[in-house]
Amino acid sequence: MDEKQMNIQWYPGHMTKTRRQMEQDLKQVDAVCEIVDARIPISSRNPDIDSICGNKPRIVILNRMDLADPEATSKWADYFKSKGWASIATDCKSRKGINAFAPTVRHVLREKLERDAAKGMSRPLRVMVVGIPNVGKSTLINQISGRKGAKAENRPGVTRGKQWVSVEGKLLLLDTPGILWPKFDDPNVGMMLAYTGAVKEDILDIEELSSFLMGLLWKRYPDAIRNRYGIEAEPDTAGYDLLQLAGKKRGYLLSRGEINTERMAKVLLDEYRAGKLGRFTLELPEDIK
Repeated sequence: MDEKQMNIQWYPGHMTKTRRQMEQDLKQVDAVCEIVDARIPISSRNPDIDSICGNKPRIVILNRMDLADPEATSKWADYFKSKGWASIATDCKSRKGINAFAPTVRHVLREKLERDAAKGMSRPLRVMVVGIPNVGKSTLINQISGRKGAKAENRPGVTRGKQWVSVEGKLLLLDTPGILWPKFDDPNVGMMLAYTGAVKEDILDIEELSSFLMGLLWKRYPDAIRNRYGIEAEPDTAGYDLLQLAGKKRGYLLSRGEINTERMAKVLLDEYRAGKLGRFTLELPEDIK
């Protein structure tokens, strides 16, 4: 099947309500913090975010930096800064980059702080935190605030409702539900989200999904695939053929000697998501259409 034909339609009804609520909540905040997956910064952004947020001061968090290509993460940080937004790279699980959040918020809102100080006013800065489900939003808020009670759903596409979270009395974070697209205009977006586990992989054929991922990794990071799976092939080898080569090398065979490509497909996805293949970024600023 051609990649263009794999058009994922995934639209829980509550997402429309969430957008309307965000537009209302925006009136209550000073800035917006948008969290994206550093491996797929295009696909892990909601395309409506820019139109919803308008000219509100923005901070873009490139999360999961530990799984992304460091050079590519730097490119993305420069790209977002070129749009007039602040950018921080984080790994919420290990707390890398977390301590830069509060100073960055104060820097972004420095003019507001100066105006408030001139008027003798002092109140917490209010920041709306947004991001698609499973991008690490709840973990980020927990790390910044030091709270332990909030738990994100571990099911793809599910995050709980909004709430305000206080940070040392100086910041108020508005935790919104994760929002995803009414539809995927670009089928590649759905593929990217499935690679990282942000949407359910069972809505796709796992062998096809892994074939596309293998082909992409072979194109961008061939040495990592060679080193991990011990395979050699031509630069233009199809992803499914690479999957078969890797499965054969691993000894994943069925009773009649056929290669168990389904098993290899699951292994590839698991190892990619766990970072066992290396630190890969699948989308670059130059890929923006």
